Amino acid sequence: MSDISSPATAVSPRVTQKRTWYHTTLFNAFVIGAVGFIAPGLWNAMNSLGAGGAQEPYLVNAANSLVFGIMGFLCLFGAPLANRIGLSWTLFLGAVGYPLYSAGLYTNNRYGNVWFVLVGAVACGFSAGLFWASEGAIALGYPEPGKRGRYMNIWLWFRTGGPLVGGAIVLALNHDAHSKAKGKVGYQTYLVFIALQCIAAPIALLLSPPEKVQRSDGTKVIIKSEGSIGAEFKALWATCKRKDIILLLPIFWAAYFNQYSGNFQSYYFGVRARALIGFVGNFGTLLSSQLTSTLLDYKGLPVKKRIVVGFWWVVVLHIIAWTYGWVIQEKYTRNPPAYDWEDKGFVEGFFVLILWDFARQSLQNWLYYLVANKTDNISELTRFSGILRGQESFAQAVSYGLNTKNWFGGRVPLAVNTILLFLAAIPTWLVVHDLVPVESDTKPTSDNESHVEEGLTEHQTLDSSAKEKFAIGKVSVGVDAGM
Repeated sequence: MSDISSPATAVSPRVTQKRTWYHTTLFNAFVIGAVGFIAPGLWNAMNSLGAGGAQEPYLVNAANSLVFGIMGFLCLFGAPLANRIGLSWTLFLGAVGYPLYSAGLYTNNRYGNVWFVLVGAVACGFSAGLFWASEGAIALGYPEPGKRGRYMNIWLWFRTGGPLVGGAIVLALNHDAHSKAKGKVGYQTYLVFIALQCIAAPIALLLSPPEKVQRSDGTKVIIKSEGSIGAEFKALWATCKRKDIILLLPIFWAAYFNQYSGNFQSYYFGVRARALIGFVGNFGTLLSSQLTSTLLDYKGLPVKKRIVVGFWWVVVLHIIAWTYGWVIQEKYTRNPPAYDWEDKGFVEGFFVLILWDFARQSLQNWLYYLVANKTDNISELTRFSGILRGQESFAQAVSYGLNTKNWFGGRVPLAVNTILLFLAAIPTWLVVHDLVPVESDTKPTSDNESHVEEGLTEHQTLDSSAKEKFAIGKVSVGVDAGM
């Protein structure tokens, strides 16, 4: 990536710029959204069934533990690679492994093959690590600062749309009376997913390089890449040692540690009930994303206030979700059910999963917004998002490993999740309290500027010296903190 730098005091001339539609932030949001929709989105659709659609969760949980263990390292160390080879190629490599994972589940479902499940898991782990190292930086680094929450929501709607469409496919193929009982989905399900996931890698190549992105306000994406791969790793190490990053490690772990939900489904629901949950549950996730993103982009509050209110919103949601989850789990431990969607008790168990996903999605939206307000450099944001996703991946690897065993009543994974969330709240609040957001609180100068994406080819007269520079990389805990 080439450096783009200019003195802070430089006065840029007034320029007229014609925007090219495939270099706009909106087009690139659709590219990253489409790749997220097809690759990890459909992966999530399979895992929304519980145990990847398998009858027993243990092999798939072991494979997923392998996926996230490898993914954690690649998320962390993929940031220097992404900054050297470019985000488009990183995104391409980040999409190629997902069809292999689905193929492994297909061979296991149809032929009982085990080794290919593990091979697919390794391939998916490498790809997913590179995907997540680049995706967060693109989704939050390309848009204008004042529209970050909006574009984050577009990205997450696409990514949740994958499980939604995947869930519809699964439900269509597994809805008959034979699927009432506990068991596994039909092998045809995986063939559809494999075909769709093969499209993701070519789409990734449509992404514009950061230096060619054309924002509606005329500002440029700031790129301050290091001079060598060694310097990239040195910068990564410096970022890892920051006080605010260390304080955020517990919440990075807690955000996605709950993988017991897959076991919960396979223990207490029949195949078609799991298919319905995998489909309908995504609407709750989308609603959570929409509500949280609306709050984070609400111009009536300063950025810092939005982050503080968002913190307490997330805390309250998690208290409700986990209190209800404990109550229902203890009930099922005493008398384990096997619900079909026609059964009377189906809804109360379904709401456990809805609330867990609703709370988790709100935390993810809020956490990405928090991290994005800590830097003014997309290369730095690539490191931040890599650390965030890497730690989330390590947590998921441990959680999937924990759930390879049938704990009595799920009490061990539930207890670990509850304790981790409680311990994460305090250091996260310390970071929020001392945060100095990069994003300014200025409103768009006109409604036309705020919605200029609708006219992608129109001419704009810009005074770039008066525009806000994009920030993604430096600030945070305390006024003197650097990021």
